[in-house]
Amino acid sequence: MNLKVPIFVTQQLVMAKQIEDFDANLAGEEGKSEETKASWFKRIKKGINTKTSEKKETPEGLWVKCPDCNFIGTVSELRENLFVCPKCSFHHRVNSSDYYDILFDKSEFVELFENIRSKDFLEFTDLKPYKKRLEDIWSKTDLKDSMRVAVGKIGGHEIVIACMDFEFIGGSLGSVMGEKFSRAVDYCILNKLPYMVISKSGGARMMESAFSLMQLAKTSGKLSQLSDAKLPYISLLTDPTFGGISASFGMLGDLNIAEPDALIGFAGPRVIKETIKKDLPEGFQRSEFVLEHGFLDFIVARKELKDKLATVLTLFKN
Repeated sequence: MNLKVPIFVTQQLVMAKQIEDFDANLAGEEGKSEETKASWFKRIKKGINTKTSEKKETPEGLWVKCPDCNFIGTVSELRENLFVCPKCSFHHRVNSSDYYDILFDKSEFVELFENIRSKDFLEFTDLKPYKKRLEDIWSKTDLKDSMRVAVGKIGGHEIVIACMDFEFIGGSLGSVMGEKFSRAVDYCILNKLPYMVISKSGGARMMESAFSLMQLAKTSGKLSQLSDAKLPYISLLTDPTFGGISASFGMLGDLNIAEPDALIGFAGPRVIKETIKKDLPEGFQRSEFVLEHGFLDFIVARKELKDKLATVLTLFKN
């Protein structure tokens, strides 16, 4: 029995074949058989035999994105450039170890007072107990507190450098930082050495309440002793420097210097704007703005920092 196929079905089949031929031509598959096409996906060996331990994955933290210009590069390239963006010269935040490697001759230094740790005298609790917060940081990092002190040489000149670590509770000023700062001043006076502090902090540590606020007077008093001994004190302000730091030793240097575009102030710009109900000037509280208004002596790029410090120490020595 012969059945006739309706003409509209035939037309649809022809159109489908034309579309298939057109797609094959676009994909470069024209003239290839079904067997040839399938060979692209033919599995030679059945099953996946690669051990989990042998699998290659992209290492975590291999790439870094500049928050200012969105330039993407490798961490190793950024490190070679002293953590300064090669495209826009944005200065990434770095820790004390990086600064010591950048500044000290041959990256050689001796750390001082590293056995001092914070203690929760007030049994303070916010989202979690202060004691637990400290224990978590100690377990995850090698940091004992938010400041490290080291002695080494810059351009052949011996110097004591205290540097803050922002990853330790925002580089906040607590009793340990105040004590390390004070002991560093005593060490400088005893050994007749210049003193430098690299600030990177959100301000006083609220978990230590009045103990934290007392460090403002303590550190300022120790700097008076350093001045009486006629020894230079250099304050380097980096992004960000706020609160109790800028209200005390951050702005008391014989030389107050800063990195480019660093945010420097007491209260944050958002708080100030909400308080005065006015728009703030462009670049408000950036190091260039602070320099223009007389609070800084000069701004120095990280690549030039070591050479500039060596020159300054030579001038102070003479």
